[in-house]
Amino acid sequence: MPVAPVPIALAATQIIAKLAQLTDWKLHGDGSEVAIEKAYHFAGYLQTMAFANAVAFVAERENHHPEIVVQYKVCSVRFRTHDIGGISIRDFECATQVDALLQPN
Repeated sequence: MPVAPVPIALAATQIIAKLAQLTDWKLHGDGSEVAIEKAYHFAGYLQTMAFANAVAFVAERENHHPEIVVQYKVCSVRFRTHDIGGISIRDFECATQVDALLQPN
């Protein structure tokens, strides 16, 4: 099986431009712990957990796993590319897929 190329960290200007293309995603952290993050709000706990599980399926499929924080009515998703210690295009691709989970078919 071919080895996937190591992602390249995006420059700050690239990150800002990509964030502008997404809805409600924010830059989180500073220095080596920079990530993109979004909080999703739901009517109750079961909806929140269903969403968190759907995010887990996307992460497994893409082999790119975010930090997921689940609260009663809020699920926060945070992407960063650990291999490079920053944000790569893969983070934005996965963020787009997570947003799509809540879009009508």
